[in-house]
Amino acid sequence: MKIGHRLRELRNRRKLSVREVAARSGVSHSSISLIERDMISPSLDTLHAVLDALGTTLPGFFLDLQSALPQSPFYRAADLTEIGRPDTVSYRVIGLGYPNKSMLMLHETYAPGADTGEAYAHSAQEGGMVLSGAVEITVDGQTEILRPGDGYYFDSRLPHRFRNVSDGRSEIVSAITPPTY
Repeated sequence: MKIGHRLRELRNRRKLSVREVAARSGVSHSSISLIERDMISPSLDTLHAVLDALGTTLPGFFLDLQSALPQSPFYRAADLTEIGRPDTVSYRVIGLGYPNKSMLMLHETYAPGADTGEAYAHSAQEGGMVLSGAVEITVDGQTEILRPGDGYYFDSRLPHRFRNVSDGRSEIVSAITPPTY
């Protein structure tokens, strides 16, 4: 089932209009409508805002996927759930169905020139390591370009942004705790 269809079902179960969700989330009603019709894929930040407005988290939203995931500590590439936009910024969740998670593990892939948009903040800590390419990371106004083997760790309450500055794809493996998405 696609994200948009699931968001619409959740919104309807909560008896909320698109405009009410827009007002609560800070995401435009037209964007929510496009997401619900699977005409656009939301960024991780946008999906988080909409889910927060609907009173759930990303793991809660995808809870029914637990039965589809292997009952094992190991996850194959095909088991990772895409929550981003594969054509620009892909976020593939590692271990989405793991019960009582205390961190969110992501395999992030950035297309050439892709970025996460305006700096944003949320209540968590995050860290990661660049696997390939070159990623410009800005945290609270400080900017660095990280290359393979370089890492980062910061308080996510500080505004932050990621941007691929290489000619090819860039990849990161990251962790966010607590898993606020």
